Amino acid sequence: MALLEVRDLSVVFKRRGEKAFTAVDGVSFDVEPGQTVGLVGESGCGKSVTSLAIMGLLPARGAQVTGSVKFEGEDLLSLSDKEMRDRRGRELGMVFQDPLSSLNPVIPIGLQVTEVLERHRGMTRKAATAEAITLLNKVGIPDPARRISEYPHQISGGMRQRALIAIALACRPRLLIADEPTTALDVTIQAQILNLLSELVAGTDTALIMITHDLGVVAGLCDQVNVMYGGRIVERAERHELFARSRHPYTHGLLASIPRLDAPRGEKLVPIKGSVADNIPWTGGCAFAPRCPNALDVCRQESPELVPDGGGMLRCHNPVEPAAAVKEGAGA
Repeated sequence: MALLEVRDLSVVFKRRGEKAFTAVDGVSFDVEPGQTVGLVGESGCGKSVTSLAIMGLLPARGAQVTGSVKFEGEDLLSLSDKEMRDRRGRELGMVFQDPLSSLNPVIPIGLQVTEVLERHRGMTRKAATAEAITLLNKVGIPDPARRISEYPHQISGGMRQRALIAIALACRPRLLIADEPTTALDVTIQAQILNLLSELVAGTDTALIMITHDLGVVAGLCDQVNVMYGGRIVERAERHELFARSRHPYTHGLLASIPRLDAPRGEKLVPIKGSVADNIPWTGGCAFAPRCPNALDVCRQESPELVPDGGGMLRCHNPVEPAAAVKEGAGA
């Protein structure tokens, strides 16, 4: 049995006087114990909303969540608020993408770690403080005995992100969701955070869902990759297969837009034309059709299904030929 089974997950936002907006549209995927699964795509494709729905953090009013999210066989969407609060932190951990706004600015870092330990592991304040120092040291924060009394604004962005990871890992959760954990960090700190996440899940049954738009992060961390567009998964493949033979034009475009070290000097990048807002409803065709170089008439008339393709899954009427994917995507 998979640790996490997401089936037909949909999230619709509704506001009075406005048209309903579907942010996540029938997403399904599994996460095995010890596996790192990537959710990849541009901003606005539904990655973060998917993670918030899994964690039960979407507002009760204005957001309609349907489908099922089974964690160890139990549907999280059927649990009460109290039951989900007991699960979050203890069995489900999440690292949010903006550490400065995610951490409480008026509470010291140490207290934000110890309250998780006291709440879910039943520790005393003294024992929790000692454990918090150990956790901060484990995630690479220097002089943790001093840092626990400091406030978020007194430490760097990299250390704030590490503090968030320490909070998420405090109760040794079975599933960890990292939502753009390297956003707004310089490349050196990004590498350190990614190495930290990789080391923390290596050799354990902890599963990791990595949410990112950076395919470089995917290349170094993920076992399986789900590419999202317009709230749906358009391609799923094992990491090496995706980079070697991407089939969906959107995935192919993401890979083609990455700077390559072996490219001739002065060669221009190949961007995907348009923006995420340039789409059509999935009910009327393929959402990516207005931006797609491979679009056919059927792409604007009939919505493609997610079907098996080699060892993965693909949602496309006119995919990129494997030979072309290898030629243009190799080395990405």
